[in-house]
Amino acid sequence: MSSNDSIKIVWIYPDLLSTYGDQGNTIVLERRAGLRGISTRTVHVRSDQTVPVDGDIYLLGGGEDRPQILAARRLAGDGALHRARDYGAVIFAVCAGYQLLGTEFGGEEGQLVEGLGLLDYSSGRGERRAVGEIVGDVDPSLDVPRITGFENHQGVTRLGPGVKPLAKTVVGIGNGNGYEGAYQDHVIGTYMHGPALVRNPGLADLLLRWALKRDDLPPLDDSWAGRLREERLRSVLT
Repeated sequence: MSSNDSIKIVWIYPDLLSTYGDQGNTIVLERRAGLRGISTRTVHVRSDQTVPVDGDIYLLGGGEDRPQILAARRLAGDGALHRARDYGAVIFAVCAGYQLLGTEFGGEEGQLVEGLGLLDYSSGRGERRAVGEIVGDVDPSLDVPRITGFENHQGVTRLGPGVKPLAKTVVGIGNGNGYEGAYQDHVIGTYMHGPALVRNPGLADLLLRWALKRDDLPPLDDSWAGRLREERLRSVLT
């Protein structure tokens, strides 16, 4: 792992899992760390490259069915994400990336595809596609404000024992059962695009705190971002 005043961010398979602008999650982490005087180094790892095991934060984005299956197979053969998780790294995965962290997920023809098994949940294909805004109240133990994002998926995700939902849905479909996303230890999965960390700076700061092993961070002036969040929430909730 990196030293406590520097963070190594690993953006996994941008050639396969970067369909919906989720690379913005790397940018907001770099920015919010930099404003606090914390240096970052971001490594983009393509699917034909080996994933490093010395990262502090690993990010996975969304993708189409075939790239998702290919990514799952290559990451399973690589094995680095499992080792990084065991070393205490933070992992944040969105949509297709979220699904492939589980035990299995639905392929393009509805077939079940083996996932990485980093967390105990499985995803199948629902009857209808979830497209639109999503709002959720985060598990209070994470101390993160209400989250907002955009979902575009047909997944239904069932959590196993020991895995907690990230949030209870207020608007939107999420996992398909009134909850959105999942987390355990320092691994988080979500269906939220937006990008998720751009629209939810509190969630970005949670990842930074985990990576730095700190209970809190110096506050930032989020007044402008806060106004945009409030406008978005009002437009969705009214």
